[in-house]
Amino acid sequence: MAATIAGERVGGVIRNLVLGLLLRTGGAVLLGLAGFLALALVGHDPADPSFSTASDRPVRNPAGLAGAVLADLVLQLFGLSAWLLVAVSLSWGLRLVLRRPLRWPWLPVAFLPLALLSTSAFFALLPQPAPASWPFRVGLGGLVGDFLWSRIQTRLAFETWYLGTLVAALVSSVLALGLRWGESLWALGRIAAGSLWLGRRVSAAAVRAGRLSQEAWRGARSSVAPPVHPVAPPAAAERGEEAEPSPARRRRNLWRRVGRPLEAVARWLDPEEDDVATAGRRPGQLSLRPAVEEEAVSAPPTPAGERRQPRSRNRPSRVPEPQAVAAAAEGERPFALPSPELLAEARRDSRHAQSRGALEEMARRLEGVLEDFGVRGEIVDIRPGPVVTLFELEPAPGTRSQRVINLADDIARSLSQTSVRIATVPGRNVIGIELPNPKREIVYLRELIESEAFRSTEARLPLALGKDIAGEPYVVDLARMPHLLIAGTTGSGKSVAINAMILSLLYRLTPDQCRLLMIDPKVIELSVYEDIPHLLCPVVTEPQKAVVALKWVVRQMDERYRLMSYLGVRDIFSFNRRVAQARARGERLERRVRVGFEPGTGAPIMENQPIDTTPLPLVVVIVDEVADLMMTAGREIEHAIQRLSQKARAAGIHLIVATQRPSVDVLTGVIKANLPSRISFRVSSKIDSRTILGESGAEQLLGQGDMLYLMPGDRITRIHGPLVTDQEVEAVVEHLRRQGEPNYLEEITRGDDNEAESPGPWPAGEGGGEDLYARAVQIVIRDGKASTSYLQRRLSIGYNSAARLIERMEAEGIVSAADHVGRRQVLAGRGGVDGTEPMDHL
Repeated sequence: MAATIAGERVGGVIRNLVLGLLLRTGGAVLLGLAGFLALALVGHDPADPSFSTASDRPVRNPAGLAGAVLADLVLQLFGLSAWLLVAVSLSWGLRLVLRRPLRWPWLPVAFLPLALLSTSAFFALLPQPAPASWPFRVGLGGLVGDFLWSRIQTRLAFETWYLGTLVAALVSSVLALGLRWGESLWALGRIAAGSLWLGRRVSAAAVRAGRLSQEAWRGARSSVAPPVHPVAPPAAAERGEEAEPSPARRRRNLWRRVGRPLEAVARWLDPEEDDVATAGRRPGQLSLRPAVEEEAVSAPPTPAGERRQPRSRNRPSRVPEPQAVAAAAEGERPFALPSPELLAEARRDSRHAQSRGALEEMARRLEGVLEDFGVRGEIVDIRPGPVVTLFELEPAPGTRSQRVINLADDIARSLSQTSVRIATVPGRNVIGIELPNPKREIVYLRELIESEAFRSTEARLPLALGKDIAGEPYVVDLARMPHLLIAGTTGSGKSVAINAMILSLLYRLTPDQCRLLMIDPKVIELSVYEDIPHLLCPVVTEPQKAVVALKWVVRQMDERYRLMSYLGVRDIFSFNRRVAQARARGERLERRVRVGFEPGTGAPIMENQPIDTTPLPLVVVIVDEVADLMMTAGREIEHAIQRLSQKARAAGIHLIVATQRPSVDVLTGVIKANLPSRISFRVSSKIDSRTILGESGAEQLLGQGDMLYLMPGDRITRIHGPLVTDQEVEAVVEHLRRQGEPNYLEEITRGDDNEAESPGPWPAGEGGGEDLYARAVQIVIRDGKASTSYLQRRLSIGYNSAARLIERMEAEGIVSAADHVGRRQVLAGRGGVDGTEPMDHL
């Protein structure tokens, strides 16, 4: 009996030893895994080879190739929540090594997936764009966080979403880490007081990023209490009294421990909040051409407990979510983007699905008609759509595609159809035959705006064109085109499509992000958009003013190129990003310029001049009927469109040019060569179709928004445009007018020929009047060059006129006399002779 008891005790001791060894070994493995994952995350390099990056370069991650792949995978999936895996592995490993078991060991394992999901969702609500150091295209919550945010953001108010994910992340993380509730609740209590305050700051930052609707913003302001900044207690602390702390003092102590770190986090979320910019701007007001900055003067220090009020609402261009509220400084009414509720809802009765039997019967009839014309083949696939149905014909060997394409009119007649379009399918041995549906489905703009394709697009200038022949929403990016040419006869749906494109921009972009310049020689098409905040000037209807406006755009393009050259960037997005970084750091951007020469040695005199740090918005120029302009001033319009289409993309300026006469005298070779992205609605002949698309087919369209879209280097795509009624346009325009008044620039249509200030083909005349002399003085002071030949080139005048201008400047002390090599110095400063700025800054 004693031997049995002793054996059981020995067995129990051995089991405990083995169990302890296994637990410690498992704990050591988890600790090693935590260290390995932490090392991989800290040393993550986006250029290392991984599942998302193919590279032959050596691995820089200190954890090796496995660490590079693992870090890239978890960061792309969970974002910053990947560090929760490190914390969980460390906590579990320590518990196993120290043999501190939990009452319910399965609890941390069960709550780990919930903790990852909730923390990823919480990081996903942080304001966009992510910091420049974040190397991924997804947000801070990774793919999981972005997916959850896109699914819930339209179903819950922002405060509910923020508080819910915060609570879920904290509770599930505590349970997943296996912490004790007593110490966990004490830690949670320390940050609970600051959570609502941080929620308000995050809400304001999300408003600036364009994530909240106007209703959600009002609800957030009414439901979240303002932060309390307590004043330092009186001299009780100085006397060293040890009285019982009052509730107010306990709150102040809690604020020191919790609120101030949270305030630092909020400043990181919104680094531009304390930037000071030009004051007195109305909503939508934005200077397109930065004014010359005055010499920097040190501002007096801000008194303690007092915050500087932000005065600029300009932000780098970034696409907001639909129904979002645009960026606005504190004290200003936020700019609310239009709601889809303003648009007509798609009707169910407008959708007419064809039965499979009817489609197969039509396929058999089509095969019979083709065989009657000597074309043998088989219909291998049928793809019904909202307007047309695509029948894919696999022809017999030896059948020429052009022979089938030329039978379009005969097939339409034999099948009693209004029109039939036939085209080859690139990359496949089939020919597509598109037949109209018996009942046409109406495409509504609202269903495109609410579609996932439009909501989740990363396009900077998204255009909702309509639905393709398969019924899927089709969204393109004007910034990548970068210009668009539209043609179509009267009644083909061209004007409705232009309205749909304009509304697409207005539903996604604020006046700070995109400005519009509309030219409407037909007077009635675009006048409905008068006085919206996005307009640069009133809708231009006179051909003479349209020419002046286009020349202004050319000058604006040249000015933007000069600004980008100062910072050494290649496009407007890099410029805005560089400017935003400088403003966030309080950095003063300067450039070195030559202002003259030493009198004795001729050495150049250099000085630092400030560069304005105002972000530049995108500019979209819409010309509704270019044919009328070509008849009035064909050469000047053609040259302006040529210059803009060749160079304006990097400057953030994009063209949408439309015409109802796609003839060669309107769409000249110069215009067509520089506008490779084109849309053709129904035209009258194959010749017009070849003019706009380079091939026939547009003459077979059905009208009423049926279009062919040609992307550079891509095949032609058939798209069915949405219906946009006048009531919908007026509702959206009225909403935008309530957001603020437009900030018109009078210089755009001012017909005083001041466009001769910048290089161009437009002569300024040979006269020596005061206007010409004033322009010459402006050019000399601005560019720091004073020579007869330079003025001759810049003003397009003769040598004698330029020489007289230089002599007059010398007599008035603006330039010096010529030295021994004929060089002159500019004696007047950049402010001009009388100390005023000589250039008209925008």
